[in-house]
Amino acid sequence: MRVWFNRTFSSVYAAISLIREADQDGRFYLIYSNANPHAGAARVAHAFHVEPTGLEAEAYLDWCLAFCRAQRIDIFIPGREATLISAAQARFAAQGTRVLSAASAPMLDLLHDKARFYATVDLPPAPPPECHPFTDIGQFDTAHAMLRARHSKLCVKPAQSVFGLGFSILDEERSSAALLLAGAQFRIGLEDLRRGLAELGSFRTMLLMEYLDGKEYSVDCVGDQGRLVCAVARRKSQLAGQGQVIDTRQDIVDACARLAGAYGLNGVFNVQFREQGESLRLLEINPRMSGGLGMACVAGPNLPYIALCGFADGYGAVPVPPVRNGIRVAELNLATELH
Repeated sequence: MRVWFNRTFSSVYAAISLIREADQDGRFYLIYSNANPHAGAARVAHAFHVEPTGLEAEAYLDWCLAFCRAQRIDIFIPGREATLISAAQARFAAQGTRVLSAASAPMLDLLHDKARFYATVDLPPAPPPECHPFTDIGQFDTAHAMLRARHSKLCVKPAQSVFGLGFSILDEERSSAALLLAGAQFRIGLEDLRRGLAELGSFRTMLLMEYLDGKEYSVDCVGDQGRLVCAVARRKSQLAGQGQVIDTRQDIVDACARLAGAYGLNGVFNVQFREQGESLRLLEINPRMSGGLGMACVAGPNLPYIALCGFADGYGAVPVPPVRNGIRVAELNLATELH
């Protein structure tokens, strides 16, 4: 069975490696493509192809369709342009390729926009943080007055972003220059921010939110069209160098199951939570493999292999090993030569 991963995040290296490790019968032939000829995952795939550059949206979709025909792809697991490809599943199916999408195209659009997503969440055991979107200084000031009256610490981040890019905690006492000199990461002076926003006029949607300062959980999951098949939760250490602890609490599993059903989640996806006091709060759903996927799989379940086998054959015959709760995991860097 020929399986294609197109250009995606670096976690694809772990995913391909894990699938090959578990696929003792050699059933899956894994193909990877990237515009970068030195991409690391090229080392572990059965075959690697260089993607063309300069193709956007529909042109890239047409290239993907042609690639699937030429390479006789049975299963396509998209990264780049995942939303567009999900919307075109019928076109791929018509030529013999099944697309393993984390959700429907409209749902992917929703999950990528935290402002819209938060407004739809119905999860009383783990609600999202209180937040207000803003696109100009007036909206920011209004949101700040409302939230600051209820929360001692606030933060900002873009409504659409990955890897936490653009996230900052508001500092009401120090300037951005003072924060820079102090080496205070992910912080911005409130007055400096206000001045910059006023100069910009209007801008893309940002979120002003209550800051959650408790333990953070990253949960790697496998779903089957809205049914949670498996979940492995990693509790992140607040101190560098201590790795992460596998802590798959039942309330976290229950929350992920409810979210999977509400948003029709499928294949491998990731859910982020953070504690605030004694309560669990939802940060986001990432409809893709997380950067820590490999660490989660150390705990027992080989998530990308489970998802691929389940999608190929149905989950009835796919064994899911128990999660080894309580173990400490980490990723180690390994130097290598690129070809």
